Amino acid sequence: MKNRRLFWRIVDKIESAIDAGEFTVGSRLPPERELAERFDVSRPTVREAIIALEVREKVEVKTGSGVYVIAGDQPNNAPQVNAFELTQARALVEGEIAALAAKTITAEEITQLEETLTLMKDMQNVEEADALFHQIIAYSTRNSALITLFEKMWTLRSSSEEIIKDYDIVCSTDNTKTLAEHTEIVHALASHDPAIARSAMHKHFNRLINVLFEKLEAQALDAVRRKNNANRNLYSIESLVSKR
Repeated sequence: MKNRRLFWRIVDKIESAIDAGEFTVGSRLPPERELAERFDVSRPTVREAIIALEVREKVEVKTGSGVYVIAGDQPNNAPQVNAFELTQARALVEGEIAALAAKTITAEEITQLEETLTLMKDMQNVEEADALFHQIIAYSTRNSALITLFEKMWTLRSSSEEIIKDYDIVCSTDNTKTLAEHTEIVHALASHDPAIARSAMHKHFNRLINVLFEKLEAQALDAVRRKNNANRNLYSIESLVSKR
């Protein structure tokens, strides 16, 4: 995925600057806007890079203060989370986020969501548009606890190599279904009906889980088929006769 590769390049550049001493331990990184200009990328791309750096324990994000470089020598004892667990957790949390957002979202934020739909429809920066879509909804709740939960889950979504690989399987499917679901969520939020917004978000994640299962099952079946074909060639009578 283009945008995912892009934010990892920004991670590498910031890490290099930290290792070179440009950003020392305890210092604050430049604002998101300045980093976006420096690396010639969008602010959401910088935001994803910062999340990945936080998971790598290179930086610490202090709400209302900024992003600070840390020593990064603390052991990482975080439990392993798979794509199914994460998607289920996202469905539960983002379902409630959507329900609350239906009450708090502004007309301006609805317009911002509609802009992400346009990007997805035109196949422009689809991954970035998807990330921005969910982020706008989370931030529209004005609830710091829910926003923190959302960001932690997106950290796993965008920095775990195993989850990235599994989500790439989902992202390779028909984009029109994701676009239709996002559109339904926007309409639900615009109606300011919490129950409808929650249901629309649950519907979106339920399909993602089903697609994930279907794709992984297909991969497993393909692996079995390849193994059986190899064994068939090994044990076939034709193979034995041809060796005489």
